[in-house]
Amino acid sequence: MTKKLTRSPGRPRSFDPAIAVETAQKLFHAYGYDAVSVSDVTDALNIKAPSFYAAFGSKAGLFTRVLDRYSHQGAIPLNEILRPDRPVAECLAELLEEAARYYAADPLARGCLVLEGVRCNDPDARALASNYYFAAGKAIHDFIAERYPQDASRLTDFISTIMAGLSAKARSGQSPERLLATARLAGMALSNAFPA
Repeated sequence: MTKKLTRSPGRPRSFDPAIAVETAQKLFHAYGYDAVSVSDVTDALNIKAPSFYAAFGSKAGLFTRVLDRYSHQGAIPLNEILRPDRPVAECLAELLEEAARYYAADPLARGCLVLEGVRCNDPDARALASNYYFAAGKAIHDFIAERYPQDASRLTDFISTIMAGLSAKARSGQSPERLLATARLAGMALSNAFPA
């Protein structure tokens, strides 16, 4: 027997949550998590606060959705770059160059959303961003450790430090050309970091 589903009483949502997440991603990326208030989001979406809370529960709840979207649409594609059929140093050099390109691609949303989230003041948002940050670090570490286990930790530290620096420089307005030059210089250093 099938049961007829009925809609709960009340006014239907007047906005698309997927579009809301996309809009919020742009705001968080452009201004940083701490600087964006719930009222900034509701104003951008032209909705009232009750609709926002019904859809996302909280600002951190929205940030969870934003980070998930960013990891699929906007973050550096680690799985495409860190391939086992290519030399490790070559893959890592490409990763840094892609970081330089990604972080400067949108003049209104520069840097890495996750790296910026790790630095925010809100402990819940910081923990959410940290989960993505540590997952990316683990992917890089595991990729290196497959062939160079003794070098994996120090080289992962090097990569994460360069990426954080590229993100910070991008946020401060450094040109894409200078970011790419820095990434290429770091790539040259990587080529000397592995045993022949």
